[in-house]
Amino acid sequence: MSLKKLIVFFVTLSVISSCAPMYLRNALLYYQPDIDDWKIFENRIVHNTDSIWDWKSAPDYNKHDFSNEDRKYIEEHETVAFLVIQNDSVKYEEYWDDWTPHTPSNIFSCTKSIVSLLVGIAIDEGYIKSVNQSIGDFIPAFSQAPENKITIRNLLTMSSGSSWSEVHRSAFSNTAKGYYGDNLKDIVMGLKSKEDPGKFFEYRSSDTQLLSYILNKATGKTLSQYAEEKLWKPIQAERPALWSLDKKDGDEKAFCCFNTNARDIARIARLILNKGKWNGKQIISEKYIEEATTPAMDILNENKSGRLNYYGYQFWIINKYGQKIPYLRGLYGQLIYAIPNKNAIIVRLGHKPGEKTGSINEDVPRYIDIAYKMLN
Repeated sequence: MSLKKLIVFFVTLSVISSCAPMYLRNALLYYQPDIDDWKIFENRIVHNTDSIWDWKSAPDYNKHDFSNEDRKYIEEHETVAFLVIQNDSVKYEEYWDDWTPHTPSNIFSCTKSIVSLLVGIAIDEGYIKSVNQSIGDFIPAFSQAPENKITIRNLLTMSSGSSWSEVHRSAFSNTAKGYYGDNLKDIVMGLKSKEDPGKFFEYRSSDTQLLSYILNKATGKTLSQYAEEKLWKPIQAERPALWSLDKKDGDEKAFCCFNTNARDIARIARLILNKGKWNGKQIISEKYIEEATTPAMDILNENKSGRLNYYGYQFWIINKYGQKIPYLRGLYGQLIYAIPNKNAIIVRLGHKPGEKTGSINEDVPRYIDIAYKMLN
């Protein structure tokens, strides 16, 4: 490109940027999301407790030697944390790119599973009657037909039928507006029904964001406050977490932006393995945990080609090694698995996902295979 054309390009880009709305300016400035984006957003602290519980080290801690093929796969996909825990003991952990056991990372859409757990707690506490309650009972913008047909369960199972379009590769999409903008509530409150709810799965970040506003209305607390009181402190997290906001003193980005470290997010998988209990105390009802981590088979999958056999209440499920494995899944391959028949947990955080293959990426089963080689 000639110098003249280069100058014209940057002048044009500058003019566009100066005239563009804030979300678009941010999208152009930062180009694409990253796992350390908590640095560019306003955040609300989710405090931990003084009574910290920590993982033990297994007798064979970090003794496993990856095959050349497995190590190549892990590192080619720009992994920053790989953690394997069994029977509450760390069997293996490794960090790359200056990450440490304490480095906070954006777990992206793994955050959705945390919101689901908070919904379960709110039901247990009576703030929400049941998953079948209309969302219009909490959100006036959805209190009239046809939007009042949408239930909390429809949001949990991504079957709301709303007009949100989940596009990650466009700076002009709802997703970009939600991630980089400062008016999340305005975006989701303006959604309309395009299809009857409860019919089929269509992944929508707006469904999780609406759940956060229901929790706020039902409990009278911010999402961070409720998470701190009912989840993060009860599971005795080692470090505070950060929940990114759409603006200063604004709303939590419930669909994407909980920031924590590998060892602390592993606690969520431990909670699942123990059916909602933490060291003998029931944090979330066993009934809700079972429902949340069971595929919503009454709904059609995203292609309408069969029943939804891989998603529950904001949790993904894979059938592997003769068992149902629930897991949290986020952009770029943030993955947290709870493996029942091994009483094991796998955490993988990083910058690069596997290739898309149907409803999941090929890295989802691959990291299970890699970790399984070191499980008793």
